[in-house]
Amino acid sequence: MVGYDPASRSEALTPEEAALAGSAAGMVTRALISPLDVVKIRFQLQIEQVSSWKPQGKYSGVVQAFRCILAEEGPASLWKGHVPAQLLSVLYGAVQFATFEALTELVHKSQSYNCQTPGVHFLCGGIAACSATVACQPFDTLRTRFAAQGEPKVYRNLRHAVYTMYCKEGALTFYRGLTPTLVAVFPYAGLQFFFYNILKTFAGPPAGGLQSLLSGSIAGVISKTMTYPCDLFKKRLQVGGFEEARLSFGQVRTYHGFVDCMVRIAREEGLRGFFKGLSPSLLKASLSTGFTFFWYEFFVTAVGMNRT
Repeated sequence: MVGYDPASRSEALTPEEAALAGSAAGMVTRALISPLDVVKIRFQLQIEQVSSWKPQGKYSGVVQAFRCILAEEGPASLWKGHVPAQLLSVLYGAVQFATFEALTELVHKSQSYNCQTPGVHFLCGGIAACSATVACQPFDTLRTRFAAQGEPKVYRNLRHAVYTMYCKEGALTFYRGLTPTLVAVFPYAGLQFFFYNILKTFAGPPAGGLQSLLSGSIAGVISKTMTYPCDLFKKRLQVGGFEEARLSFGQVRTYHGFVDCMVRIAREEGLRGFFKGLSPSLLKASLSTGFTFFWYEFFVTAVGMNRT
């Protein structure tokens, strides 16, 4: 069960157990979905239209993008930025699920009514995700930079990237895109937990891991579609100051903040520009959210078995 459940016969998770299960779930999920994340980021950063009917930019479709990246950069490129991405996933999963479990328990114990409701899960899920985002934003920025660069590489490794970015752009560069991230992550994560709660309740008594996987996948697709533009704004802002590494991919832009980014994309690329990379993003969201909830419940069950 995700979230505190007073009706459960098992003991409530401790913050340490929730953090451990969340970290493990994030680590396994990240390893599985990294290639889709790289393709999604490449699409989001492309100024030209992403279309297989009228190819204008470097990438015109999911299959074409995979082939292009493999031919030009090799199979390992599909896991570019995997080290900071794993650090991001492990820390994010730990903070998010530990905070979520603690918040749902706190809300339940401070209220007399049944707090196992989708609304409570939406609120607690959103707050938990914002907490995790603030803690993990530097890793997200690093992951985006690594996934965005082509060949030859600008950053040789994680240490070189941190040193170069800090010296050239300052400490605040690691928090580029934080505003649209927080704007998007609260409803995105909140809706994930909201719909996951509804779908699991609708499905009836637990039917094993498949139920968690399917409920999480559907919740991920719905929430990602509703909040996608802010994710694109975040990615565009995170590669600010990184234009030189993007020249071989096509046109580049420099944006002066969240509002400027949003207005210029609307003016130059149209409303469709807000949804570049949506296809691989939905596929990634489906797998990522489904696997995250699946593995989280799997590790939570393992923790419970170790208690007995």
